Amino acid sequence: MYTRQDDQRNDMIGPAFGTRYLDAAVPKYRMPEEQTPADAAYQIVHDELMLDGNARLNVATFVTTWMEPQAKQLMTETFEKNMIDKDEYPQTAELECRCVNMLADLWNAPSDQKPIGTSTIGSSEACMLGGMAMKWRWRERMKAAGKPTDKPNIVMGVNVQVCWHKFAKYWDIEQRLVPMEGNRFHLGAEEALALCDENTIGIVVIMGSTFDGSYEPAKEINDGLIALNAENGWDIPIHIDGASGAMVAPFLQPDLEWDFRLERVKSINTSGHKYGLVYPGVGWAVWRDEADLPEDLIFRVNYLGGQMPTFAINFSRPGNQVVAQYYNFIRLGREGYRRIQQKSQDVAVFLSGEIEKLGPFELITRGDDIPVFAFKLRDDFDGSWDVFQLSERMRHRGWQLPAYTFPANREDVAALRIVVREGMSRDLADELLSGLKRSIESLEADAAGGQQAAATANTGGDSGLHEQKSFTKC
Repeated sequence: MYTRQDDQRNDMIGPAFGTRYLDAAVPKYRMPEEQTPADAAYQIVHDELMLDGNARLNVATFVTTWMEPQAKQLMTETFEKNMIDKDEYPQTAELECRCVNMLADLWNAPSDQKPIGTSTIGSSEACMLGGMAMKWRWRERMKAAGKPTDKPNIVMGVNVQVCWHKFAKYWDIEQRLVPMEGNRFHLGAEEALALCDENTIGIVVIMGSTFDGSYEPAKEINDGLIALNAENGWDIPIHIDGASGAMVAPFLQPDLEWDFRLERVKSINTSGHKYGLVYPGVGWAVWRDEADLPEDLIFRVNYLGGQMPTFAINFSRPGNQVVAQYYNFIRLGREGYRRIQQKSQDVAVFLSGEIEKLGPFELITRGDDIPVFAFKLRDDFDGSWDVFQLSERMRHRGWQLPAYTFPANREDVAALRIVVREGMSRDLADELLSGLKRSIESLEADAAGGQQAAATANTGGDSGLHEQKSFTKC
């Protein structure tokens, strides 16, 4: 007779999959009544996560998927530190302050001003903080002039990341979106300036569009905005959404003027967990000067025994990402970041060049801004398959290669995009190309087979008499 005591003995001495805890499905939507041993619980969760894609083969994401073992160790050691509790963890707060200063210096903040900034949970929060500061400053100006403050608007390209649409909706701001036109797939200076008026809280300029990896013309917009402000007595600022590019341009395009060297740039955000090379999630927001961040937005909280200034949407969060960011800054330095970003760009340009040679594709970008490029099927392609089918076929080989359509006014463009990050070696790039070629051959074989079957059906012939051509190569 098999008893519960036998179950318990089996759980203690049996192999992992010999325990009773893995004999049946675990409760998925209702908390179980009894405890599960740590090893068994680990195995259950671990095995389910095997169904996820391989993060290293995900060329859709901008998010860091590889860090050094020492960085991982530091993150593990500091998971429990609450970033918001600066009184209890003053050294973690000090590392945050150092990172802000390093970023302000990297982005050429004027030496005669006092830059200020904060870490965030990611660029989405950082963008919203930047947008809030612009709205508050605009509202203060309008109140001082005795004008209404009920109709603020923000000017940006239709290609902005969804966090900006959220910001406009949550904070009740009219979105003035510049659509794509022809081969202009991001914000244009002339088009942006034409949408500005006295109710414009700011213009958002993206350094590294998520649609194609391109930089928007920050200097051209800045120079036009200086003239426009002077002509109308306005004070419209620029916020740089540098989620990716703000950690690429300083190293790969140091002479490109996009940052605090431009007079109208008042704030910049970046994702530490993108080309800042830190695991998710950490972002950064930095203002050119203390005056650009309204004091009214900074809360001074008596928290756990100390007076703590805070400007954030989130409150409690782990400090380990900030620790990892500081580790990267002192570990890599400017030269280390330059080398890593350059190698990523080299791989991106190599890949885009090889993909262009395949025949069916036309490049939209080449990966020579940030290491990201987009491509589409040529206009004269025969249409036997599309980019969505290719994306799905690449998933069968383990690669996550996104396919998507562009927004207004280029909804007709269906593209594929490849993001090259640290960890994408030339060898992996060759494997990606190999997978792409085999996927194309497979799609063409399916199309040819379908045509052959249709021809056979039309002639009443026996499809079994036709030799099937193999497209698989060793």
